[in-house]
Amino acid sequence: MTRQILSFTSFLIVLSLFLAACSASNSGKNKSGSGAERDLLERDLDQNSRYGDGSIPIASEGGIFRDIRFAFDSAQIGDEARQNIEYNFQVLRQYPDINLTLEGHADERGTNEYNLALGAERAKAVENVMLSLGFPRSRMKVISYGEEVPLNTAHNEDAWAENRRVHFAANRSEDQRY
Repeated sequence: MTRQILSFTSFLIVLSLFLAACSASNSGKNKSGSGAERDLLERDLDQNSRYGDGSIPIASEGGIFRDIRFAFDSAQIGDEARQNIEYNFQVLRQYPDINLTLEGHADERGTNEYNLALGAERAKAVENVMLSLGFPRSRMKVISYGEEVPLNTAHNEDAWAENRRVHFAANRSEDQRY
């Protein structure tokens, strides 16, 4: 009889530990996405790590949003770019308290003035798609950094392709830098 009680007690302890572990692994989830997704968003929102004391950000990639890539000397939205914009739109729908800065970038070829204009044109093209999807203009800003904030500082085709992009930067309204 004692052996049965010990076995049953052991079973209950193991079961309660298992249930506690399952509960703890799901506790970070909420209506606004997974805990990992929210952690990525919080990293994106950490403006001090991206800007430091200045007003020009450090290039970043790998956050919650996908960068939108462009062909050389182009602001045309291709199929893959549109899919990435739609993905970013779906993420932003989960976080109505988050605003967005669309940062247009270009590679180093061309004059500074031309690259600033091309970055702005790319950011505007992405903005137009976001507006067509129903994202509110009031939650979106557009800026161009031209060639000034490269992801890859090498001087070759691979680096230039990485640098031709629009970066989605998440921010809260009080964090706007311009």
